[in-house]
Amino acid sequence: MASKKKGFPVSRRDFIRTVGAGGLATGVLTTVNVGAQTGVREIGPGEVPVVLTINGRKHQLAVEPRTTLLDAVRQRLNMTGVKRVCDRASCGACTMIVDGRTVYACSILAIEAQGKVIRTVEGLATANALHPVQEAFCEHDGLMCGFCTPGLVVATTALLEKTPNPTLEQAKRALDGNICRCGTYTKVLKAATSTKGVRRG
Repeated sequence: MASKKKGFPVSRRDFIRTVGAGGLATGVLTTVNVGAQTGVREIGPGEVPVVLTINGRKHQLAVEPRTTLLDAVRQRLNMTGVKRVCDRASCGACTMIVDGRTVYACSILAIEAQGKVIRTVEGLATANALHPVQEAFCEHDGLMCGFCTPGLVVATTALLEKTPNPTLEQAKRALDGNICRCGTYTKVLKAATSTKGVRRG
């Protein structure tokens, strides 16, 4: 039992217990007050309706707020062209084009992607022909196991839509976030620098 020292009306243990409880209460009240003042609406943890515009089509689905864009596309919409490999935003296999910029789909939430224009590898080819980048990858044998290929194709497409005739250095910089564990970089870069006919995005 902690004894009360001379001159102090409460013990050290009582003091710490009181301060700890007071701090917790202050934190909770502050959070509640901030939410009330800013008008922030709580969502989840259950599923919420989400509308995603992917490859020119609107998709209505229900997902938990924590669901990534990658999981929503693969598991709920059955678009499995985009791959999950590292799931840590470090390999580029899940690359998509969102509002004209490449993103790692495993690193953003589906709910955050609402109202944005999303493009995946499935949206590149037409019913009758491959996309020029896909044709170049086939022509120059820029693929092996295939896990990284969709991300590299999408990243290359984004590069060529901004820079139709990239130099080797420009291609290297644009694709340096996409890892190929089979080591087909030379052929991928050849495909990227030789592709013609890609319209500006």
